[in-house]
Amino acid sequence: MATISPESADIEPRRRAIDRLLATAVPWLARSAAAERERWVLWVPVFIGVGIAAYFGLASEPPPWVGAAGLTAAILARIALKARPPAAMAAVCVSLAFLGFSAAQLRVAIVSAPAVPREIDRAVVQGRACEMTLLPNGYRVYLDHLAVDGMAAESAPRRIRLRVSGATAVEHVGQWVQLTAAVGPISAPVAPGAFDFQRDVFFERIGAVGFAFGAPQPIAPRHQVGLLDSLPCRLSALRLDIADRIRAVLPGDTGAIGVALITGDQGAISKPVLQSMRDSGLAHLLSISGLHIGLVAGILFVTIRRLLCLIPRVALHYPIKKWGAVAALVGTLFYMLLAGAPVPTVRAYIMASMFLLAVILDRTAISMPPVAWAAVVVLLASPEELIGPSFQMSFAAVVALIAAYESTEAARLRWRAESGWSRRTSLYVAGLVFTSLIATLATGPYAVYHFNRLATYGVVANMIAVPLTGLWVMPWAVLATSLMPFGAEHLALVPMGWGIDGIVAIANQTSQLPGAAVVLPTLPIAGLSLITLGGLWLCLWQRPWRFAGVAAIVLGGATIAFARSPDLLVAEDGRLFAIADPAGHLLLSTDTDEFVADTWLRRSGVSGVGTLPEDGYGADGRLACDSSGCIYAAHGRRIAVVRQPAALFEDCQLADVVVSLEPVRVPCRAATVIDRFDLWRNGAYAIWVGDDGAIDVRSVREMRGDRPWVIGPPDPE
Repeated sequence: MATISPESADIEPRRRAIDRLLATAVPWLARSAAAERERWVLWVPVFIGVGIAAYFGLASEPPPWVGAAGLTAAILARIALKARPPAAMAAVCVSLAFLGFSAAQLRVAIVSAPAVPREIDRAVVQGRACEMTLLPNGYRVYLDHLAVDGMAAESAPRRIRLRVSGATAVEHVGQWVQLTAAVGPISAPVAPGAFDFQRDVFFERIGAVGFAFGAPQPIAPRHQVGLLDSLPCRLSALRLDIADRIRAVLPGDTGAIGVALITGDQGAISKPVLQSMRDSGLAHLLSISGLHIGLVAGILFVTIRRLLCLIPRVALHYPIKKWGAVAALVGTLFYMLLAGAPVPTVRAYIMASMFLLAVILDRTAISMPPVAWAAVVVLLASPEELIGPSFQMSFAAVVALIAAYESTEAARLRWRAESGWSRRTSLYVAGLVFTSLIATLATGPYAVYHFNRLATYGVVANMIAVPLTGLWVMPWAVLATSLMPFGAEHLALVPMGWGIDGIVAIANQTSQLPGAAVVLPTLPIAGLSLITLGGLWLCLWQRPWRFAGVAAIVLGGATIAFARSPDLLVAEDGRLFAIADPAGHLLLSTDTDEFVADTWLRRSGVSGVGTLPEDGYGADGRLACDSSGCIYAAHGRRIAVVRQPAALFEDCQLADVVVSLEPVRVPCRAATVIDRFDLWRNGAYAIWVGDDGAIDVRSVREMRGDRPWVIGPPDPE
């Protein structure tokens, strides 16, 4: 006779309960999905993004045929599964993911270009100065069609970026020049997981950076270039001319912000003002995005239409509303090109153009689908934008705002219809608060992930600064640009400057409030992914099942509690290292590299900084230092940072991890040894010691993998 174990008796009821749950949940999910069939298209960019994210998440470059083969196989599976709708839909989703993967592979193949592998102290460089941007003191010049002395033509970078001091870098943009410059490879991330500058400029085909000695000298063109190749130079020349005319009327940061609002170039804004704008939550006003494109389109549309209304014969016999929409469409296209077509501007222009085309074609403008198609265009044209803060924050804010206003549309229309003048004013103020709150909540996780800062009073600051920008600054900006061909731009720039000064004053006052900017540790990528998927589920669906996304958002946000700063950080040159103390401070060995130290502080989520003791104890007794190095002891483990080779023998016997700023050429019993050659090969290191004594060691090279944008180490000294 068979017997039933107690474990089997317990399992069987649980299995039946799960079966009942699935029998109920699956049909309910199918009915909910079928009821929102018209919203399925909104998930197209999401699955494309999944494929792009999978590509950039790989540790090594996949074979070039992977994306195309996967896309072909998924399409064939969709055709074969036509009679089975659920499976066919799954094949469509996989197809979209492989489409994104293929787009990323194609983009990398197109932009791949040589890069300078090592420092060149004095190089004679010839090329075309096709782009110039402003700096607080001087210019940043981009050269292409390069010839570098001592470097074969096939090994020369396609583009190079140089810092040039002086009142004028070149006589005119597009000029061919020769100069002597110190050039070198693009710097790697300063900590594992930090911003990857090499990857960022790889997609701009920039293979080296540096600074020029003296002024560039004009030379004869080395060869002729086509009209299409010269178009970016002409736009850059126009952008620079507009910037010079603005700064001639508006000095200092007022003019620099005016330049940013009209041309998108933020390079001349001083660091203190930029920091105030960030800490007050107003930095988005400096980036030409949906707010600016919408304002320019609205100003042009209304102005042209009102002016045509003054001519009765035209107003009565011609479609002046459509003419106004065409004028706004052309004007915003020019504005986007003038700004250099960054991601927020492209997204905003696509949305605005769809709205204006709806006016021209006598159709009803829709909201969420234009955002989805704008995302598709950006992702397929520039897949690398997916992993950058600009794309993430821009689309997060817009998707959240549209979803919020869709959900409250009926109530808003009812309140507006039933209200008088005073109540409408209150509704306008409430709308500003609502908009700022939704945008802040939507972009907050991405601000924490990329910048480790959260503007506490951003909602309040935006309530004042956004109306000032929309009702005063941007109308004057449009008028100033329109008056520039006649040399009368000063008539509009002066009042525009008053508004800019008001925005800066709001930023300064807000940023000085106690706790204006909260510094947080880096949000784990798993948490950011959960928040993103939960937010999309909440915003893209309309039925009650959308609220399941809230659980994913909360769970993703909770992962920040598990974010832990490294106990030890070592820079790739070995000259700077830092140790975290229990009080939440970061103790630095030296303050010679301000950028690296600032990045470490920001990513650690701490505002306190100290200096390692030269000879003595610190970190509540966990740290002991002398002229030979430091010993950090925590949770039964020891990490030795060796400055002098003489200390290696003793530290190798006692420490679990040895970090030597010099090459290790003696036998070492430590479980992990990191010396000068490891730092040279692998970049900066981060080390964690867990509460259970487990040691986690990560390097920049390990985190980045072997990808086309990862530049190999220079020859060791």
